[in-house]
Amino acid sequence: MFNITILSVGSVKTGYLQEAVGEYLKRLKPYAKISLVELAAESFSSGQKAAAKRKEGKKIEEYLARRTEARIFLLDEKGKEWTSVEMAQNLDQINQPIVFVLGGSLGLENGLLERYPRLALSRLTFLHEMAKVLLLEQIYRSAAIIKGKDYHH
Repeated sequence: MFNITILSVGSVKTGYLQEAVGEYLKRLKPYAKISLVELAAESFSSGQKAAAKRKEGKKIEEYLARRTEARIFLLDEKGKEWTSVEMAQNLDQINQPIVFVLGGSLGLENGLLERYPRLALSRLTFLHEMAKVLLLEQIYRSAAIIKGKDYHH
């Protein structure tokens, strides 16, 4: 059974995406312990983006400093791409808690990107709300692949 935390900056506010998050959390219950940790996004104007990104990065670092037992992956469009089967195989080999980190609308702070391994859901850039849904779906797909369920074709 997976033990996964999804650490994100900001929450899912769009109704249909909230429903999708709920649906995948429900589907994952037999296969994984999933925790959603949502850090407050910093508000910013056009001239304050860098400062806001640093503040969000600091909040992420403070959380990760308390999770030294976990394997950490940052979600970033420039990260390593796995196929769904490769994701399932890789997750199945990890025998420790996993933390996936999703940045907010500004992305992740450069210092974080240099310190932790990065995964890409795609080379495309998604709203952070959509990225959370896509990540949950891929975790569910990984569990289905590992368990031999008729979900992945």
